[in-house]
Amino acid sequence: MLPSIKHSSHLPEIFNLFVGKLKSKHFTGDIDASYSARLAVATDNSIYQQLPQLVLHPRTQQDIVILATTANEAQFNAIKFSARGGGTGTNGQSLTPGIIVDLSKYMNKVLEINVEEKWVKVEAGVVKDQLNDYLRPHGFFFAPDLSTSNRATIGGMINTDASGQGSLVYGKTSNHVLALASVLVNGDILKTEPMLLSEAKLIAKQNDEKSIENQTTQGQIISQVLKSCVGHRELILQKFPRLNRFLTGYDLENVLTIKDEQHNGEVNDETLFDLSRLITGSEGSLAFVCEAKLNITPISVAKTLINIKYDSFNSALRHSPFLVNAKATSVETIDSKVLNLAKQDVVWHSVSDLITDVPNKVMDGINIVEFNGTSVEALSSQVAQLTAELDETIASEKSGVIGYQVTSDLSSINKLYAMRKKAVGLLGNTPGSQKPLAFAEDTAVPPENLADFIVEFRALLDSHHLHYGMFGHVDAGVLHVRPALDMCDPEQEKLLRTLSDEVVKLTAKYGGLMWGEHGKGYRSEYAPKFFGDTLFTELRKIKAVFDPNNKMNPGKICTPLESDDQLVSVDATKRGSFDRQIAIEVKTSYSAVLDCNGNGLCFNYDANSPMCPSSKITSDRRHSPKGRAGLMREWLRLLEKQGVDILTLEKNILEAKATWSVRAVLTKFANQIKSLSTINKKSSNDDDFSHEVMEAMQGCLACKACASQCPIKVDVPDFRSRFINIYHSRYARPLKDHLVANVEVLAPLMAKAPKLVNSVLKTKLYEKVSEKTIGYVNTPLLSEPTLKKQVKKSGFETFDLNKLKGLSSQERSQYVLIVQDPFTSFYDANTVQSMMLLIQKLAFTPVLLPFKPNGKAQHVKGFLAKFAKTAANAAEFLNEVATLDIPMVGMDASMVLCYRDEYKKTLQNDRGDFLVQLAHEWLLTFTQQDNIFKGKGKGKGKGKGISKQPTTFKLFSHCTEKTALVNSENEWQQIFNHFGLPLEKVSVGCCGMAGTYGHEKSNFENSKGLFNLSWQPKLTDIAQSSEQPNESLEDQILATGFSCRSQVKRFSELKAKHPVEALLATLNDTEL
Repeated sequence: MLPSIKHSSHLPEIFNLFVGKLKSKHFTGDIDASYSARLAVATDNSIYQQLPQLVLHPRTQQDIVILATTANEAQFNAIKFSARGGGTGTNGQSLTPGIIVDLSKYMNKVLEINVEEKWVKVEAGVVKDQLNDYLRPHGFFFAPDLSTSNRATIGGMINTDASGQGSLVYGKTSNHVLALASVLVNGDILKTEPMLLSEAKLIAKQNDEKSIENQTTQGQIISQVLKSCVGHRELILQKFPRLNRFLTGYDLENVLTIKDEQHNGEVNDETLFDLSRLITGSEGSLAFVCEAKLNITPISVAKTLINIKYDSFNSALRHSPFLVNAKATSVETIDSKVLNLAKQDVVWHSVSDLITDVPNKVMDGINIVEFNGTSVEALSSQVAQLTAELDETIASEKSGVIGYQVTSDLSSINKLYAMRKKAVGLLGNTPGSQKPLAFAEDTAVPPENLADFIVEFRALLDSHHLHYGMFGHVDAGVLHVRPALDMCDPEQEKLLRTLSDEVVKLTAKYGGLMWGEHGKGYRSEYAPKFFGDTLFTELRKIKAVFDPNNKMNPGKICTPLESDDQLVSVDATKRGSFDRQIAIEVKTSYSAVLDCNGNGLCFNYDANSPMCPSSKITSDRRHSPKGRAGLMREWLRLLEKQGVDILTLEKNILEAKATWSVRAVLTKFANQIKSLSTINKKSSNDDDFSHEVMEAMQGCLACKACASQCPIKVDVPDFRSRFINIYHSRYARPLKDHLVANVEVLAPLMAKAPKLVNSVLKTKLYEKVSEKTIGYVNTPLLSEPTLKKQVKKSGFETFDLNKLKGLSSQERSQYVLIVQDPFTSFYDANTVQSMMLLIQKLAFTPVLLPFKPNGKAQHVKGFLAKFAKTAANAAEFLNEVATLDIPMVGMDASMVLCYRDEYKKTLQNDRGDFLVQLAHEWLLTFTQQDNIFKGKGKGKGKGKGISKQPTTFKLFSHCTEKTALVNSENEWQQIFNHFGLPLEKVSVGCCGMAGTYGHEKSNFENSKGLFNLSWQPKLTDIAQSSEQPNESLEDQILATGFSCRSQVKRFSELKAKHPVEALLATLNDTEL
């Protein structure tokens, strides 16, 4: 039995007092001291781990004022803060042992836009892609382009002065910040925007003339910044490198902007003074940035991309200056290692035709060159000139260029950049214990030095026999290099220090920086040597005037002057030091948990992305694949610490499921009562950590989008089911879990009397009883008439294995076998019937196989012993049927894909080789061989196909289907096109149902919220753009998932159909 799991990290009393004080001052945000919430923000996209004491989610700027003024009281001097946005930092910028202030959950609104003056005002928690989605209809975008743009926040971009692709043209974040509203450590609100230097000097002079107690914080800050930036201007210009990238913390140079060219670049009273440039890039060490006014850039309506292919990565690097001189908007490079990883990922299907191999050549690197303009025609001369030069280069076999491809299709360009952005995470998906790590991966040198710098960098890595991948912005001299190390190996952790020291020296040799793009964070220890004593002292003076007690992200950038506090170091505690406490066998078994590298792609803000719906609707980091993997990682570590062999325990639990024990039932019941008692007392000190893990797991919809969308392939439903199975060895299962797990037993029984069962299910009394006792709402009704009756009435041939075996192979080739599932067979029989009629219409003989439980529901609810038995029985039957060599087709994606995934993992070699296809897979094969039915849905009038103009159908795809089978939507389009029917893909996320998830009372609001987040707006748009009544509109709405169709029916006035119903209706209206 699973023991109760304790952790030793409890809240110090000072934080309890602080929480009480916040509440008394009407702090309106969330305050979370739970171990799970703190763990979720103890890591970012770096190698480091630091557990905070509290997590705060302020709702307003006033909340931040309250927490700052409260913390400024003498009794709370020891309390420290770190602001956090998307948590995408690669160097631990936002990690802290103090309090995390997460602005992403609530402070994420676009406040105002002025199209005429080309600016927008936003809160700090707005996600970069969210802002661009808002700006796009106005014809603008926020220019700095990041690989993490779908989860990085504007506040985070400001704090690290983020840049990315195209920065030579568009600059970095600081080039677009017009004004900031920030809260200082003492609670004062500081509003910053450019002012004349003369005005700044006047404010400083007036403030300096006052007594200390009458001076304002703003006046003190301006006074000190003037002394540092004006007084040391010559040294600053001499020390700061002439690079497109900025060295975060603090931008002493660009606080001053010289306007008057007549003064030969000398500082004068017309010079602009802007504190925003100091706060931008300060990594949250000076103030809480709450709001930002940003300039916005008109969208270039035309783009042309040239993918240039090389025989080596070195050739790609050395060719890049030539491409920059061609006036390209951006030049991005990718090496062969990253390309090969992309080829193994779902992203490759979308770009494979854009990066084709060169016959008889090895492609070991590419440069992606972009040109922007007002029209493709306007770009044609630039493109023609470059391609002519490339043709000449290829012909003469110079520069290592072996080929190129050109595209001006915006959709294709977006797909290429999506692949490039995903490259960051893909590097983490390399096999083995050594994983490419971000610690020296944003070096920046002058572009003309880049190739020589990389030669030495590679020599350094090769001397230690390390593998690595490279990609980056070669136009700006920035290359992302991630050496593969195993942080669970103490010796390799030491090597990380050695490499860091060497890279610092190497970048200095070539006139560059180690931290060219992703901030200092735990690399702050290298700052004193880079800045030199004089300038680093000025940084410390500035820190002291902003944050005298070192409360704001302490240890990052610098410490206040006169402070004895130390800078953070690259030797700080890393995730690997915790992971190495877990047995190797356990890490191997739970690889999906341990391999998560924190890249945060699962935080994707886009409601139309299928990635992790639970995270989108709760805005809780624990309810993401990264959050759940982090909790599981700690759960495994704590079990190891308590001397529990989890793999043996898991094996014993699975074997024990075969027996039934009164004692075990009573023990579970007692544990459950004790657990509820503890929870009701809200005593976190006595609570079992397993409950916190379980709470996060219960929110998962088990949609498996993470298993394919995550670049690391973190399969949450897999380890979730294992956890639930183990958890319930100690605690009793709720009744609803037993009912869901037995749906494949109960549904066939209820279908024997569907009218009687439905009459009960329709009553308000049943709904109340079900909600109160089972926790189940909106129970679906059984199909009437049943599938069995419909099949019999249609006169379909019944299944007879011996008869089918007796047929010749030619005769069997005319058959198609339908594999039943509990949802479509018993609750949506018309869909199965339609598939059979369609098969018959296409001149094949459909045969319905006997219903055999699939076990998917058992797996989702963690009944793994039962699932293994169910899977073995089903596999035995399906393998026997497979010997007939007749196609087997299933109608529900989650069930069919269970045969391919969960069956393989559970049964392994005993699974066999049977294949159950989805409807579109079989239909696609049919269309590739068919000439009889081709185009039969096209045209109108007697003898010319369908009797009315074809409807443009709208396809809403099932999440599991389109993420596991990434080309499925395109294949449905090919099928409809074959029959002459227009089909439009509708980009949607999760509908919110996911099997029985949406029927559980505890999930109802989240289920409805998810539907309203993505599906409802798309359905509304279709309805508003259509002149047809709802009855006709229903013919347009096609949904491949049973869950999806159920959700549409539950929360809208429409009824969606399966695509096969539309095809059948078309062919029935067609005169053949």
